[in-house]
Amino acid sequence: MALYRNFEEYNIEVTDDIKSQFSSIITNLGEDVAREGIVKTPERAAKAMQFLTSGYDIDAAEILKGAMFKEDYNDMVVVKNIELYSLCEHHMLPFFGKAHIAYIPNGHIVGLSKLPRVVDVFARRLQVQERLTHDILECINDTLKPKGVAVVIEASHMCMMMRGVQKQNSTTTTSGFRGQFEAQETRNEFLKLISSDLA
Repeated sequence: MALYRNFEEYNIEVTDDIKSQFSSIITNLGEDVAREGIVKTPERAAKAMQFLTSGYDIDAAEILKGAMFKEDYNDMVVVKNIELYSLCEHHMLPFFGKAHIAYIPNGHIVGLSKLPRVVDVFARRLQVQERLTHDILECINDTLKPKGVAVVIEASHMCMMMRGVQKQNSTTTTSGFRGQFEAQETRNEFLKLISSDLA
């Protein structure tokens, strides 16, 4: 698997194949793929889908391993309000929101930018929010081996907002805790920090 990178390179054969399939879908929906506004849509959609699912080719653990540093810091590290965008695996519609991550180091810290990159890796796959939360949590826990890890995700799902029950103001919150965050006091401290307006 590759390390994290800006994904602007596309396999021409894959792009052409997906483009052809999007052309068929658009035609089957009743639209004219030769119309000026649509003629380039299959290619754009093919590239968009490759970008939005580019996480399959990236090893999130390697991102963390590449920026681990020995440090005797033993208190909580929190990175909150990490924007995330993913695709629901049931309808391939977007869900989006914020991730909040904390860990308590156990001899190693990690470059702070790597935690949002780990979020991106798992978000850029067909997902459900529950598994996305678990994937991020377990990757950090297994790789850094900290004293504790906490992950909370708050997201809005277009499959609930645009179709189905059509509830535009609903949000979904998922969470996961390992190690010291399984203790109520530590968990409460984390939850208080992510809900505060501290800059």
